[in-house]
Amino acid sequence: MARKALVEKSMRESKYSTRQNNRCRLCGRARGYMRKFQICRICFRNLASEGKIPGVVKASW
Repeated sequence: MARKALVEKSMRESKYSTRQNNRCRLCGRARGYMRKFQICRICFRNLASEGKIPGVVKASW
């Protein structure tokens, strides 16, 4: 779980646009962020396995 202070800091508008920090919308994690879904890899995997992300299926071959 991300520190609450860092999550709140990333929510504030930054002085420069290049300082923007992408964080997961659900848990606040900064690493493993997936831009297309705006969540981290861990939350993505949980939601995908539950079938809550449309169009995403587990690969099998």
